[in-house]
Amino acid sequence: MRLVQLTVPTGKRQAILEALDERKIDYVVTDEKSSREYTAVVYFPLPDAAVEPVLDEIQETGIDEDAYTVVVDAETVVSRRFQALREEYEDGNVGSDRISRQELQAEADDLTPSLPVYVVMTVISAIVATAGLLLDSPAVVVGSMVIAPLIGPALGASVGTVVDDEELFTESVTYQIIGVVLAIGAAAIFALTARTTNIIPPGLVLSNVGEISERLAPDLLSLVIALGAGVAGVVSIATGTSVALVGVMIAAALIPPAGVAGISLAWGQPSAAIGATVLVLVNLLSVNLAGLLTLWYAGYRPENLFSLGETEQRVRKRIIGLALVVLLFAVFLGGISYASYETATFEQDARDEVLQVLTQEQYESYELLESEVVMDTDYPFRNPQRVIVTIGGPPDASVPELADTLDERINAHADGSVRVQVRYVEILER
Repeated sequence: MRLVQLTVPTGKRQAILEALDERKIDYVVTDEKSSREYTAVVYFPLPDAAVEPVLDEIQETGIDEDAYTVVVDAETVVSRRFQALREEYEDGNVGSDRISRQELQAEADDLTPSLPVYVVMTVISAIVATAGLLLDSPAVVVGSMVIAPLIGPALGASVGTVVDDEELFTESVTYQIIGVVLAIGAAAIFALTARTTNIIPPGLVLSNVGEISERLAPDLLSLVIALGAGVAGVVSIATGTSVALVGVMIAAALIPPAGVAGISLAWGQPSAAIGATVLVLVNLLSVNLAGLLTLWYAGYRPENLFSLGETEQRVRKRIIGLALVVLLFAVFLGGISYASYETATFEQDARDEVLQVLTQEQYESYELLESEVVMDTDYPFRNPQRVIVTIGGPPDASVPELADTLDERINAHADGSVRVQVRYVEILER
């Protein structure tokens, strides 16, 4: 529920009150003595779904944007007429739960901080995320998402598009570009500083750090996270609910991958930064695409109906453009996913081959202790480089031909040449 406070310009009092009476809206009028431009202030409660159509109708009476219109939350309204008004506008669909277009624009503006604050908070978030990634600490990485100010620009571009506010759209896109560049740059500088000052062990291998390795070779599931964050963000802002937790989810899709990209650059591995950078871009575009589709589906349209056709055309073009770019990146992520699938299949095939060989009579005294596939460092499309097979058997019973047999049978499942290393462990039974 909302309480609307509307200043009445000179000569518009009767027209406004007639519009409210026609819709059977209860109101209170107080005379305004502070300015000659306004004669009164009208107070009236409205259901959430009624704010936009009622304000649009009132503006058609000649109220311009210079007049003050304040919309605030109303906890409780006790009135039979209000209950009837609520039943008229709330029909249980998506449109009846959303806030008005005017409130949506104001909310999008409020969620975007000033540029200096945005820059400082983004840099701090990226540095904290980088520290958490290098420490392999999920808790620190999550903490970095909480302070990231990314939800405002991420949703502002979609809001600006559907309500025909090009200034909001341009500002939001600019903020997003600045945010991505700042996050990757800050992460790279901090990681390089940590490495050169030996804060981080000099022999650190990025692929051995769980929080980093999973973002060096992202897969298609990452796209689902970004799309879900975009839809959840728009639903939360459009229904007037808290956006804090959704902001963390959007930051989760952007800040950690940006940190990994910066770390890869600091480690002198630009090829390793490709996967993380693509993940940042595809997540950013997916959030915008999901937000745009959700807002349009929720029924948000520009205030000026004469620009509706132009806005629809603009929305359509941007949706198609975003969808094509996201699809292109999705193909890239799909390639990484397929490479991971092939690696997993090869790992299982190699293990099966070892087990099958050990079932032969001459090797019945041996057993498989461990099978490990070591990958190369050619991110994001990694390939098996070496297979380490650890076999347990009786003392002094290593069999060279067993290694040859395993090498031949394991390489039969590999696309290229894979080194097979067989380790023997003596097993003594008492």
